[in-house]
Amino acid sequence: MADFLKDWKRSKMCGDFTAKDTGTQVIVMGWVQKYRNLGNLVFIDLRDRSGIVQLTFDDSTPSDTLAKAATVRNEFVIAARGIVRERGGNANKSLATGAVEIGVTELKILSEAAVTPFPINDDVTNANEALRLKYRYLDLRRPILKSILLMRDRITTAVRRYMSDMGFIDVETPFLGKSTPEGARDYLVPSRVHEGKFYALPQSPQLFKQLLMIAGFDRYYQIARCFRDEDLRANRQPEFSQIDFEMSFVENEVDVMIIAEGLLKRVFSECLSIDLPDTFKRLSYADAMARYGSDKPYTHFGMELKDVSRIFENTEFVPFKNAVEMNGSVIAINLKGLCSQITRKYVDKLTEYAKSCGMKGLAYAMFKPEGVTSSFMKNLSDDEIQALIESTNAQTGDVIIVAADKTRLAQETMGNLRVMVAKEFKLIDESAYDILWVTDFPLFEYSDEEGRFVSTHHPFTAPKDEDLDKLFSGDLGCVRSKAYDIVINGQEAGGGSIRIHQDDVQQRIFELLELSEYDIKERFGFFVEAFKYGTPPHGGLAFGLDRLVMLMTGTESIKDVIAFPKVQNASCLMTQAPSPVTAKQLDELHINVKEGKK
Repeated sequence: MADFLKDWKRSKMCGDFTAKDTGTQVIVMGWVQKYRNLGNLVFIDLRDRSGIVQLTFDDSTPSDTLAKAATVRNEFVIAARGIVRERGGNANKSLATGAVEIGVTELKILSEAAVTPFPINDDVTNANEALRLKYRYLDLRRPILKSILLMRDRITTAVRRYMSDMGFIDVETPFLGKSTPEGARDYLVPSRVHEGKFYALPQSPQLFKQLLMIAGFDRYYQIARCFRDEDLRANRQPEFSQIDFEMSFVENEVDVMIIAEGLLKRVFSECLSIDLPDTFKRLSYADAMARYGSDKPYTHFGMELKDVSRIFENTEFVPFKNAVEMNGSVIAINLKGLCSQITRKYVDKLTEYAKSCGMKGLAYAMFKPEGVTSSFMKNLSDDEIQALIESTNAQTGDVIIVAADKTRLAQETMGNLRVMVAKEFKLIDESAYDILWVTDFPLFEYSDEEGRFVSTHHPFTAPKDEDLDKLFSGDLGCVRSKAYDIVINGQEAGGGSIRIHQDDVQQRIFELLELSEYDIKERFGFFVEAFKYGTPPHGGLAFGLDRLVMLMTGTESIKDVIAFPKVQNASCLMTQAPSPVTAKQLDELHINVKEGKK
């Protein structure tokens, strides 16, 4: 190929030509996006990563070159030499290079292409996702996916520049580590040398980045690969990337949050030309749940939750009465101004959703011009009705939805419903970015499955100073943590915490998590040992890079922002991974595979 392209050196990328290049002789290379053969006139749209430029073959083209152009088909890889010229009245305003074309004098076909399984364009109606993922290298030729991955590169470049400017150093942490079962399942890697023992792929660099603080590196970051063997959802992948950082001698959460805000401001400014606010909104976890029913609230529209439990402390309406008596909540949402658009059928749809979440149902009231239609108001006293109307600011044209159940269940269900309704009736400004912090998360949450309190985040998260005494009083459900999440458009974009750096506090946390000395030594022995040798106050945060790219590019699929993604069962349709291995490989790893279910 070197001889084949002797004296052929690409002048510039296809998408970079402008009228300033008129009259210059150039060489271009790329893929044929489209060709039009009109006999003595042939047009080829040549594509590379940067865009498209039109090649023209006409009566000024040598006859052998024109004949060769007639044999070209879509996705052939070609090289062309020619003169840049203006298109004049034939300019294509929809194309960045549409003011010019290249009059070709010489053409080389570098590689022919078979007919692709689907057209290489952004209209994928004729190709389902499974087919496109099987031929992902072709799918990635589509302009939309290419633009997303190019934006991902711009984002990571901006991140690296910012972190360097802030005094952080890029340090890689191991992929092959020790299994420390907390959170999702580990991906295990068998050791050939150490029979019967396993490495674990990192769910995050958590322990190592804290060890780097103990080692005195002060400010660390990396764009880290993470692995979690968990049940997949639509926007979850078994391997993903984090923008991970940790910093020493932090006074409180604000020190870390300032760095994270600065990073987002830099990235949005450089990559989207958007100036984010000087300060981001902040909500406590308790307020976020009470007002929005979510620890990742979308606050760019109204319909906030209203806890109206006090109104029904002495009610005779049984569903509300039962909720209040079991220390649950009665929660209402005013679907402001939607009465004319919401049908009884749609209310039934919301009710079915609530039932699927574990609730018995929903109550509703439609404030129509001709009167109120309600499923429950006839069972309330006049005082209760008036108090409910005042509390929700209900007026003609509104719809009130009410849930009564355990507080957490009612909050989360209503929080999901408000977002469903907002999306259904297009109440969300999709062009805006709603960015805020959620702080003061619970340090522990009770696990019905395990019958004990477990860490809400991880066992190295520091409790709030003012809640330290509760660690020893046993009031665990009320202990708040120095944890914080950053939320963008109703999605968790990143999260972190201030870490524990005092031995006595860390030991108490282990005790409350019912970890024995043996458990602690087996899971975290090396880590706990390190804390004996001088540990600075430290904290950090990790952004989900894949999710951040999704939010910044407007795509709704995480597969779009990853070059070679897995599908929902964690397999790769292109490479057919995971796949069987040879008996010899298994023997070397001392593994005997049981026959699975057919």
